[in-house]
Amino acid sequence: MATGGKDRQSREQRERARVYQARQELHRRQGQRRRRDNIVAIVVGLLVIAGAVAVQTVYFVAGPGAPAPAPSVTDTPSTSTPSDTPLPELEPTASPTP
Repeated sequence: MATGGKDRQSREQRERARVYQARQELHRRQGQRRRRDNIVAIVVGLLVIAGAVAVQTVYFVAGPGAPAPAPSVTDTPSTSTPSDTPLPELEPTASPTP
């Protein structure tokens, strides 16, 4: 009878050790999975943000959100220069006041 008690105790200890090791392995795997999930989430989030920035940039640079080009004044060389032609002098004219 005495050996039956020891067998039962050792069997219970082995079972407890097995369950403990299984829990440790589960905890380790959960930590790895959480770490991997966090990395994937960060990468996906950064890709979404980069995509949004790229789409907005393209939209406002080349798309319908682009500002209309304003007419610009270009300096073109003319055949006569302003210093060559004298300006006509305007004389004050007396106009009748009603």
